[in-house]
Amino acid sequence: MDGSAERSLPEPSSQGSAAGGDMEIVVNVGGVRQVLCGDLLSQYPETRLAELVNCLAGGYDAIFSLCDDYDPGKREFYFDRDPDAFKCVIEVYYFGEVHMKKGICPICFKSEMDFWKVDLRFLDDCCKNHLSERREELEEIARRVRLILDDLGVDAAEGRWRGCQKRVWKFLEKPESSRPARVVAVLSFLLILVSSVVMCVGTIPELQVLDAEGNRVEHPTLESVETACIGWFTLEYLLRLFSSPNKLHFVLSFMNIVDVLAILPFYVSLTLTHLGARMMELTNVQQAVQALRIMRIARIFKLARHSSGLQTLTYALKRSFKELGLLLMYLAVGIFVFSALGYTMEQSHPETLFKSIPQSFWWAIITMTTVGYGDIYPKTTLGKLNAAISFLCGVIAIALPIHPIINNFVRYYNKQRVLETAAKHELELMELNSSGATAEGKAGGSRSDLDILPPPEPPGKEGPSWGSRLKLSHSDTFIPLLTEEKHHRTRLQSCK
Repeated sequence: MDGSAERSLPEPSSQGSAAGGDMEIVVNVGGVRQVLCGDLLSQYPETRLAELVNCLAGGYDAIFSLCDDYDPGKREFYFDRDPDAFKCVIEVYYFGEVHMKKGICPICFKSEMDFWKVDLRFLDDCCKNHLSERREELEEIARRVRLILDDLGVDAAEGRWRGCQKRVWKFLEKPESSRPARVVAVLSFLLILVSSVVMCVGTIPELQVLDAEGNRVEHPTLESVETACIGWFTLEYLLRLFSSPNKLHFVLSFMNIVDVLAILPFYVSLTLTHLGARMMELTNVQQAVQALRIMRIARIFKLARHSSGLQTLTYALKRSFKELGLLLMYLAVGIFVFSALGYTMEQSHPETLFKSIPQSFWWAIITMTTVGYGDIYPKTTLGKLNAAISFLCGVIAIALPIHPIINNFVRYYNKQRVLETAAKHELELMELNSSGATAEGKAGGSRSDLDILPPPEPPGKEGPSWGSRLKLSHSDTFIPLLTEEKHHRTRLQSCK
């Protein structure tokens, strides 16, 4: 802007000094022109549009600090922003709340609200939930990208001990990292199955042998297989605990607690067998050992560590607590009502099987869940009618919450696939940006291009690995998605 233009400023200044609340301003957002009343905008004086009403008195410096361009003849303010998002933001002046249009990226819409200086408290609750879900998705993608970047190589500056821990952790926790790691994961999976089969087969009387006291015990061969499996599980747990980056989080993790519950009964029963007989009666020791052997069923849950389907099912059940609670509530009400009715109607029969209402609970449970063992059944006409109605109500009560639970499972499964694809896409973008920056640097690029390149390695050392180059471009390509920085309109349009 030259000096003559600055000297022509008094015209808009005098217009702005008029009754600011009665004046109208014209805004052009991305080619969409709108006329707004000053009284309407002054309801929220801290917003950018309200500041436009009084910015004319401050000169062109104040004007261009708020907009991208200004036409003094038309008194029109130009903004290079997304017009669809602006139509949603402008609703706060008319309705006192903002609703996000379908198809707009929530993260970029938040940036638009920050640009127009509209507080997030005006955003509707449903849109806030959508925004929080998208934030969680971006954080999950960032976490996956960081994990992949960490797996690309071990930093030499971390030291030999730290590097060894990361290699062991990668080897045991990430089967996709290498072929030996995949072989170990498959072997661990097979040993879990073998251990579970041995536990079941060991209870067959024909395969059991008699000990010195004449009691039936497991076959020595099955005990040897069990000992070998427990030895492998123990070694695996100790190695994972040794290489874990966060020992406390590792110990308190649910799946690791399951691992301990699968291993601990073997050593406790072994201790009681050899040492407990000296301190207590042999009968008590045998009962304790038998109870601990039952705890071996916990090892079947170790399969969830190697099965993404079981993990998805677990997460779907966690997200379906409300539906499961409704199911239990429906069944509880039906069990109480129909058991009381069945008891009352069956009292007239001399050979009734309904001795009391609490005893009738069992009949109501197996009837409403369509099991029907037949150990308790009605004998009167009214009792049979009551049983038919309870059966139909049980089918309806069970069928109603099934659809939301299945939807939660499908939604989470598809979401995991999308997040995995997005993480891989971000890595590809990082590789392209890194290779492009390297090529520009070799061709004599600008200083900003050279700043992202790694320092030259001294003679005799290998150059930076692909993983280190990705780490350098990591903060420039993906991490800004999770910050509070403003985004350009081109990125907003690409997210739509």
